[in-house]
Amino acid sequence: MLELFISVLGIYVFIAVGYIAKRSFKERIDERTITLLSVYFLQLFLTFWGLLKRPFDDSLLLAPALYLGVVILTLLLSLPLVRRLFDDPKERSIATVAALIGNTGNLGIPLGIALFGEQSIPYTTIINIVNVFVVYTIGVYYYSRGNFSVQDSLLNIFKLPAIWAALAAIALNLIGYVPSPTVDKTLMMGAYASMVMQLVLFGIYMYDVKLSHINRLLIIWVNGVKFLILPLLAYVVLLFVPLEPMVKGVLFLELMMPLAVANVNIASLYGCAPRDVTALVLVTSVLFLVLIFGGIDLMRGF
Repeated sequence: MLELFISVLGIYVFIAVGYIAKRSFKERIDERTITLLSVYFLQLFLTFWGLLKRPFDDSLLLAPALYLGVVILTLLLSLPLVRRLFDDPKERSIATVAALIGNTGNLGIPLGIALFGEQSIPYTTIINIVNVFVVYTIGVYYYSRGNFSVQDSLLNIFKLPAIWAALAAIALNLIGYVPSPTVDKTLMMGAYASMVMQLVLFGIYMYDVKLSHINRLLIIWVNGVKFLILPLLAYVVLLFVPLEPMVKGVLFLELMMPLAVANVNIASLYGCAPRDVTALVLVTSVLFLVLIFGGIDLMRGF
């Protein structure tokens, strides 16, 4: 438990850096510029590094497929209720997609190591890759729907370079390309820079967050999907799937991750109430610190 606490605490250090920086320099720090730098440049390194980490094989395909399946099932089940509960298009977009984009990278990978050891790395890495696709397809579509038409929202998916970088990296992996130590180190530096930049950006947005300004129904809904519907569906599915207990535990853990900072990046990019999204990330991150210990007890049942 101590190692788990330290892993989470280390991540929150960078969030605190962003908060303190914005509080100290205020308007001199432009979060829009940082968002563009992160989304259009640094995340390309993260995408290539993750997808070229190890060759694809059948043993690694089922875990991300199940992850994606639970995410899509949750989306389909929640859509009718979201349309009834939320009239504002931006709130409807946030309610639809926010809980589906978990922090599988910055938080999920180190927590996987803390709970299951280094053998979890291939699974947490490839699940994070699938999550990247969720961010830049489903996430981009719904967050841009707050301000864009259906046609423009679909086009926005293909305007971001990360989706093309992912396709290129997958092609390289499939043809057997293995980065040299020098190239791998360069990709790793960019990947870690991307993760740190996202956490710092989260802290910057936290400075102006006022929870009282957010629709309480939105807070309840997003947290309900994140910590009730997603884990429940995951638990039921995993009971009937023939996987090793460790792999089931990793899958359950990744689906329980609090909202990712990537939600803030995409919401900011398309003007879909980024400060409200930041507040939701904050709320889920705090609740996660309490609920994770109950989640660990459930994972032991696998």
